[in-house]
Amino acid sequence: MRVERLHPLNLAPREARQLQGELAPQVVEGPSLDLSGVRYVAGADVSTQGDQGYATVVVLSLPELEVVEARGYEAPLEFPYVPGLLAFREIPPVVGALEQVEAEVNALILDAHGLAHPRGMGLASHLGLFLDVPTVGCAKSRLVGEHEEPGQEKGSSTDLFYRTEIVGRVVRTRARVSPVYVSVGNRIDLGSAVELVLACCTRYRLPETTREAHNAANRLRRGEELRGPRA
Repeated sequence: MRVERLHPLNLAPREARQLQGELAPQVVEGPSLDLSGVRYVAGADVSTQGDQGYATVVVLSLPELEVVEARGYEAPLEFPYVPGLLAFREIPPVVGALEQVEAEVNALILDAHGLAHPRGMGLASHLGLFLDVPTVGCAKSRLVGEHEEPGQEKGSSTDLFYRTEIVGRVVRTRARVSPVYVSVGNRIDLGSAVELVLACCTRYRLPETTREAHNAANRLRRGEELRGPRA
C-alpha cells in the first residue's frame, strides 16, 4: 500500500496534541462506500513487549472473509503511552507493515477510534490521512461521549454524542454481548463504516479484520512467520 508521510511523529506530548488540532479539519466524512465494490478489506493491530512494537496488517477478501495476505513489522515504540495520543506511538510500526502489503486494499478497519476522540483525531483518522483508502475506527471501549444502550439483537445501534455532535455509533455486533464503538476514520461516512464493520463480523464481537490482525501480531511477537500474498 502507498503511504504518504505527512509529518514527523517524534514530538513532545504537548506538540502532539497541538498537531492533532491542526490536522482534524483535514479529515473527510464521506462519501458513502458501496460494499459491492469492496474486494479486499484490511485490519491492523500492534502487540507490544516492553518498548517494542509488533505491528501486523492482515488483508481479507469480502464477502468471504478469507485471509489473503498478512504482513508484519517490528519497531521500537519511541513515543510514550499517553491516552489520546496513541497514533504517535503506533503509526510508525503500522506504516512499516502497510508498506509491505501488495493486495489492492479497498478499506481499512482499525482497533481504535477515529472522530470519537477528544480532538477528533484518533488513530483511525490520523492514519487515514496517510492513506488513499477509507479508514474506519472500531474500538472495544469508549474514549469520549455519551450514548443510549443499543438493542440486544445483532445490528442494533445508537448514536455516540460528544459535545452535542454525533462522533460515532455504538453497535451490537453479536446478540447480547457488549457493543463496539464505530467512528469515521477518513474518507467514509458513518453509515458505511457501520455497514462495513457488520459485514466483517461473523459469530464474534470483533470484526474478522481485527481478530486476524490481533492473532497475527501475537504470532509475530513470538517469532513466527506470517504469510505473504496468496498465489
